[in-house]
Amino acid sequence: MALATRTDRRPSMTRTIWGSTVGKKTVMAVTGLIMLGYLVVHMLGNLKIFFGSDEFNGYAHWLRTLGEPFLHYEWALWIARLVLLAAVVLHGVSAYQLSRRDIRARPSRYVHKRRRASYATRTMRWGGIILGLFIVWHLLDLTTLTVNENAQPGRPYENVVATFSTPYGNAVYLTAMLALGLHVRHGFWSAAQTLGAGSARRDRALKAAADGLALVLTVGFVSVPVAVMTGVVS
Repeated sequence: MALATRTDRRPSMTRTIWGSTVGKKTVMAVTGLIMLGYLVVHMLGNLKIFFGSDEFNGYAHWLRTLGEPFLHYEWALWIARLVLLAAVVLHGVSAYQLSRRDIRARPSRYVHKRRRASYATRTMRWGGIILGLFIVWHLLDLTTLTVNENAQPGRPYENVVATFSTPYGNAVYLTAMLALGLHVRHGFWSAAQTLGAGSARRDRALKAAADGLALVLTVGFVSVPVAVMTGVVS
């Protein structure tokens, strides 16, 4: 008697989690917190520009030698970049797929359009697109130096000043940072809810923390181009 071929294999746990709405929201929450941690560290590093070119350029060089001699030159930096790239891709794909599910689940027509809870919530999708485009521009501007006309290889302080000495550089950066603030404000609170940290008692504290983080990050990042524009950093 011929053996029956089994075609009813159960999907793997990873595929099951990824295929579920809860799983995608969890991926978004975890990757969002990874990126948030990076943003805090990145902002603090950016503020070193107020201590002069030697301090800022020395910090940039230290990032490339981090982990030596156990790690080779720039290995730690590339590990961080790959982790961030994975986080950004997973976050973006999850957001897109959840958005498509939400659209498919809606009735074909509404009698009245539903109002969302806040401006940040209503603009999360557009904010994500703006930030995605900004990441590409930011890398071309200050990492590969492709679009930075006055770039000097190995001189990050001078390259930052060159970027924020142009109207378009300031316009792109300031727009993106405002979008970032709104994204963090809603995203942090949403991530806390998804990961089970939210409750009726903690909601006020979580919203205050989200507002505080968004404000600190926005002001911290915006302070650099404003300092260049006003001549505080030159």
